[in-house]
Amino acid sequence: MIKVLIADDQELIRESLKIILDVNSDIKVVGLAEDGRKVLDLLKKTLPDIILMDIRMPELDGVQCTKAVKKKFPDVKIIILTTFDDDEYVFYALKYGASGYLLKGCSVQELTSAIYTVMNGGSILNQGVITKVVRLFNQLAQTSITPELDDRDVKDLNRTERSIASLVGRGLSNKEIAETLFLSEGTIRNALSSALSKLNLRDRTQLAIWAVQTGLSSKVS
Repeated sequence: MIKVLIADDQELIRESLKIILDVNSDIKVVGLAEDGRKVLDLLKKTLPDIILMDIRMPELDGVQCTKAVKKKFPDVKIIILTTFDDDEYVFYALKYGASGYLLKGCSVQELTSAIYTVMNGGSILNQGVITKVVRLFNQLAQTSITPELDDRDVKDLNRTERSIASLVGRGLSNKEIAETLFLSEGTIRNALSSALSKLNLRDRTQLAIWAVQTGLSSKVS
């Protein structure tokens, strides 16, 4: 059973999402929260597998709540669900550990599929999100604000791992990467796992952001 907590400042949306998700026999909504503070309070009583997190909420917004949740409960997955198509919010939500980003206008099938994907260790990271991240870095560069980089180095990766990291940074799925590099999906999964281990990164989302930060996503090695 996948336990889901829904956080949104609009009661109608909270209740609607609950009705939609409760139709699935293997998904159970274990809590509803109107803001980030309530999310943190509920986590003291019950620990969900996934939080559907709105971005703009009073008291504590979804970005800061994501940061707080992942710091204390790193195993809890977070999918950002919002009507706001905002570059900076997208970047920081992913940077703080969200596993994906969906607009509230997505279909029921897209939402449930996202939940299953995240539960299986995947990330909801499409080309549109990557484009937003790249755009934000460009804006930061133009304003002389240097984005945070760390000491992880491309030289730690072999040729295949560099190529895969580059393509992850461009938003490609494992299947698309396999087709691009003429390798099996199993080989891609193994190399991806190796790259994450070498770079000490948590998941595919962090790898994508790292690839953008280092400029690796602009080319295939």
